[in-house]
Amino acid sequence: MAYVLMIDDNFHHGDTSERYRYGEFVDAGAAVEHCRRIVDEYLQSAYKQGMSASDLWESYTMFGDDPFILNVDVAPVNFSAWDYAQERCAQMCREPG
Repeated sequence: MAYVLMIDDNFHHGDTSERYRYGEFVDAGAAVEHCRRIVDEYLQSAYKQGMSASDLWESYTMFGDDPFILNVDVAPVNFSAWDYAQERCAQMCREPG
């Protein structure tokens, strides 16, 4: 019973030869948390002061890692790195006030 975290490379979108296995988790929550961390690390590295959410999102979809979770004999996990990244872009680029 395991949740296997895999990573696709958005720069090579659709090229499964660029896919790699990140790790295996017994707990679904831990697997999702690692996925979020991977997305957040890219977004934080790509973010520039004053950047728009759409520019940050475009950068992520072109160059960021796209983690996803495979389930092996356990209940499926509903996580979309792209959905999460889009939400985080909006949060990170929100204008103050």
